[in-house]
Amino acid sequence: MAIMLGNLNMSSIEARLGITLQEKDRNTLSSMRQDDAQNIQPGKWHCFDLPFMIMCGDLGTAQKVCEILRPYSNSMKTQLQISWQKGESENGMA
Repeated sequence: MAIMLGNLNMSSIEARLGITLQEKDRNTLSSMRQDDAQNIQPGKWHCFDLPFMIMCGDLGTAQKVCEILRPYSNSMKTQLQISWQKGESENGMA
C-alpha cells in the first residue's frame, strides 16, 4: 500500500512547477479540485505533495488535466505525475 501525503492547491502546484497558469486554466482546474483525498469523485482531482502527483477520479479527468497542463510542460521545473483511480465502469462493471 502506497503512502501519499499532502493537499496542494493551485497556487502551491504552480509554485512547485515554476509556472503561471492562464486564468482560465487555473479557474478550470480549481473548480475540479477536491480537498478530501478519500474516494476522489469522477470529474475531480486531488494533488499530493509526496509523491508530487495529481490523482484524478476517472480517466477522463486525467486526460483533461493533461490537456490543460501540456502547453506548460516545457517550462515546468520538475515532474508531475497524473494518475486516476480505476472506477467500476472502467472495470467493465456498470
